[in-house]
Amino acid sequence: MDGAPASEERGLLRRVSIFADLDEPGAVELERLAEPRDYPAGAVIASQEERGDALFVLVRGKVKVILYGASGGEVILSIFKSPGDFFGELSLLDGEPRSATLVADVPSRLLVLSRDAFQRHLRRHPATALRVLTEVSRRLRRADEVIGNLALLDVFARVAGKLRELALADGEETPEGYLVRDRPTQAEMAAMIGTSRETVSRALSELARAGHVVLSGKRLLVRRGFLGEGGG
Repeated sequence: MDGAPASEERGLLRRVSIFADLDEPGAVELERLAEPRDYPAGAVIASQEERGDALFVLVRGKVKVILYGASGGEVILSIFKSPGDFFGELSLLDGEPRSATLVADVPSRLLVLSRDAFQRHLRRHPATALRVLTEVSRRLRRADEVIGNLALLDVFARVAGKLRELALADGEETPEGYLVRDRPTQAEMAAMIGTSRETVSRALSELARAGHVVLSGKRLLVRRGFLGEGGG
């Protein structure tokens, strides 16, 4: 715990999508309420089923949102790794326990806004509440899509769908296609789509042999033709 946010972190808060409508006094108030916290790799930031008492904004690092099953298996619901990514908002709104566990995958710094502080902020700045509801709706639609894919698509189609999603969400457009510089590991992809690492490895190898993707270390190039675009 390092006291008030540093200047870089204050600027970061003002770029978070749900706070985009804040005026200068509102932004200053929010910066005063946020508390920076550092977590080592592997640390549990918040546990599934515990009471949600904070909203988190990523300053740096990488955080996984994991759902643990009764048998010990896990599904990765989301991975947050971009400064300004936020999570934990749902349990602040409905007062219910958290629906998943948040884990720091690498050493990470977060800005933490307590439940009480967040609710006071919402009462003073209702535009933020509307933006939160919009984001919650977007994430629920995405969750519905994931559930539908798990139920209806075969494993190869789920791998292909995840690659397209990564390309469009995290990829840098190039003449050859979309370059993802820091792709998930095969184990992470497997946990995202409900299969084994070995199955993901086989699917990636087939896609690479067909020329749809190029794998190089942590880099992934998804060809335009694989996304249904011209060229490539």
